[in-house]
Amino acid sequence: MENKRKVTPAGLIHLFIVYFVWGSTYLAIRIGIRSGAGFEPFWFGGMRVITAGIILLVWGILRRKEIRPSKKDLLILIGSGFLLWIGGNGLVVWAEQQVNSSIAALVVATVPIWVAFLDSILDSRIPTLQVILSLFIGFLGIFILSLPVLTSGIRANLVSILALLLASFSWAAGLVLQTRHPVALSRGVSSGYQQLFGGIFFVVIALVVREPLPTPTTQAWLAWGYLVLFGSIIAFTSFVTALQILPTRLVTTYSFVNPVIAVSLGWLILGEPITYWTIAGGILVLIGVTGIYRASSVSKEPESRDQPEFGGSVQNNHQNSDTV
Repeated sequence: MENKRKVTPAGLIHLFIVYFVWGSTYLAIRIGIRSGAGFEPFWFGGMRVITAGIILLVWGILRRKEIRPSKKDLLILIGSGFLLWIGGNGLVVWAEQQVNSSIAALVVATVPIWVAFLDSILDSRIPTLQVILSLFIGFLGIFILSLPVLTSGIRANLVSILALLLASFSWAAGLVLQTRHPVALSRGVSSGYQQLFGGIFFVVIALVVREPLPTPTTQAWLAWGYLVLFGSIIAFTSFVTALQILPTRLVTTYSFVNPVIAVSLGWLILGEPITYWTIAGGILVLIGVTGIYRASSVSKEPESRDQPEFGGSVQNNHQNSDTV
């Protein structure tokens, strides 16, 4: 249960992987789909997560893990695969055609704010004053981040900011779905199914919108390979693992660290500007997320939430020790 989980070295290793690898994925996405890279966003995302999903499922078979989900688990995996990888990651990939990776990371940092909002609705409770204030501060930060875009008069950039907001909401919805309805599969297999289903959705969308087939540059292939191996297989599975063996509130601190790494790498490698708007908006977003974190740390979670997220029941939690 959540209140019995202890901070262990193994858990911290998984958390640090999430910190640094996921912080760098925004840069890799930007390199892979920027103009002239040869990848369109949905082919880029689809090829990435289908490859990772197949690898994870094959690895599960080789390790003799249970890979047959129940009908209920199958629906959860399909739903979360769509919310996390199409609504969440897919919209981020699409938006980064127009906006810098640093801005994308800062907007996506609002995921914990959306989680708190959704939890309040699903639990039929009025958000506390601290939660409401944190929501206001966080979205004020996004508004400040968006001001240069709003004043530029470029409609595509504004649509991209809105897409990033929707991506944050969708990722939060996927987290809430799996938190409340954990599946009885090992971590790697659960991750594999989510990415496989997400990849199928990606390919369908790519075909529907008639994206041209990829003709990637060497840099784009390297970015894609990095996302498959580190972003999808290693970091996503580490995220699933950390949620099972560490206190959930500790795991959610990745929302504070990822934007800092993303902004730093975007500035260092791609020369993305760090303006006063970026600093002011980013600080407000992180203050809002901090407020949500503090509010959740003093609130009592419903008993139904005391199950290991993204995995099986408490009984099989110790058996599902596979990592990639």
